[in-house]
Amino acid sequence: MKSIADKKKKENIIEYILYLYRMEDLLRAYQFEMNEVNEYVLGHKNVQEEDKEETRVWLSSMIQAMKHEGIQKKGHLQRTQKLVDRLAKIHWQLLKEEAEYMAVYRKTQPHLLQLITDSQQEIPEHEIQIFINTLYGILLSKLNGHKIPEEIMNAASSFGDTLAMLNHAYMSGYEPKLG
Repeated sequence: MKSIADKKKKENIIEYILYLYRMEDLLRAYQFEMNEVNEYVLGHKNVQEEDKEETRVWLSSMIQAMKHEGIQKKGHLQRTQKLVDRLAKIHWQLLKEEAEYMAVYRKTQPHLLQLITDSQQEIPEHEIQIFINTLYGILLSKLNGHKIPEEIMNAASSFGDTLAMLNHAYMSGYEPKLG
């Protein structure tokens, strides 16, 4: 599992963030009991023993960080959210500089406005968080066998296009200008 996270971090930062969110929820599901994670998660994986040990250490450190940050019930690790916020800064800079990025982003706006209007929850600070939350919600719905409304799938498609371009900029080393 740790090796999967490392691979995603090198290849696709959006997938990496979604994977970290999933690991946080996995740890919550097992109520931060590492013995149960060892037995029911790592014990059933066809993984080499060295990867299991590296994953145990990684998940244990996530548990400690989640408890320290007080996110046992909901929320995400600060270090993960810093990545999301960095993506938002790149997003805002690309909107100023890249016409192609702006054109792809414009396709998200009707969906974004509809989600914000329909939301009964607190609205995130920026649209990149909404895009990622939408994709994560779809992932969870699919894992739980729930049908996903067509309008959410259409929104996710446009969000995914924007996030793909954003991922490319991030993975290429793009740095937003300060100020």
